[in-house]
Amino acid sequence: MPEPAAVGPTRIGIDLGGTKIEAAALSPDGIILARHRVPTPRDDYQGTLVAIAGLVERLEKRIGHTASVGVGMPGILSPATGLVKNANSVWLIGRPLGDDLERVLDRPIRLENDANCFALSEARDGAAQGHGLVFGVILGTGTGGGLVVDGHVWRGLNAIGGEWGHNPLPWSGPGEHPGPRCYCGKTGCIETFLSGPGLSADHERTTGQRAEPACIVASATAGDPAAEATLARYDDRLARSLATLINVLDPDVIVLGGGLSNLDRLYAAVPRLWGAYVFSDQVVTTLVRPAHGDSSGVRGAAWLWET
Repeated sequence: MPEPAAVGPTRIGIDLGGTKIEAAALSPDGIILARHRVPTPRDDYQGTLVAIAGLVERLEKRIGHTASVGVGMPGILSPATGLVKNANSVWLIGRPLGDDLERVLDRPIRLENDANCFALSEARDGAAQGHGLVFGVILGTGTGGGLVVDGHVWRGLNAIGGEWGHNPLPWSGPGEHPGPRCYCGKTGCIETFLSGPGLSADHERTTGQRAEPACIVASATAGDPAAEATLARYDDRLARSLATLINVLDPDVIVLGGGLSNLDRLYAAVPRLWGAYVFSDQVVTTLVRPAHGDSSGVRGAAWLWET
């Protein structure tokens, strides 16, 4: 892809999520100069293109010049077809999102998986800065992952590097096999247990009561034993799942992102538990919070033009 012509030093990052689209203009030294977000036009592909174009236009009016544009998206473009694959925002699947955005924005863009953007942001100037091998985990509506090696996204030959959420939950116990059905067509994927909806569904299967993750956490904090048991199962499942990553990749640091990364208990409980599953006499990999919080995805998308 050619470099953009006649653009200023500012980079615009777009974080295309399932419920919102956020855009931010980033200065060369990483300062957010302007930002805006709009609801995602769900199930409306053309509306999604229009929304992204509107956000870019709005930010460029604020900064006063044309900028490079990087986009973080659910899923990825297939190297074989150039069409979107593996997106839980299913209305994007099979669409030439890269080509269509270049047409509506009238410039080259760089497009990357949103979890890769998150990992790149935290490796570039966040919680994992200075580390060689960084794995970024998204625990939100879905369960994604991104791998950054020496400051560069490792996409992989099939463009699925980091897609740990669509492996089976490891060391499954009673009641975990074959597991819930996943949108990908398989059963028992890590995502069906560790996503926000997966946590709620597990609580409902056990208690018969439907509750959002924030309510489960509040109930556990208030002393509800059923809610505490749900979170304890989540702790152990996350520990098992990350242990398989450590066994294969042996990363320096794992950064948690997404709404469930705000669960304070994870940063103590999971490293305490994963030693039982990692094939080593000790585990020095660290599990850390994101330095940039909800801004990491959009920041990483902007940084795509640096790497």
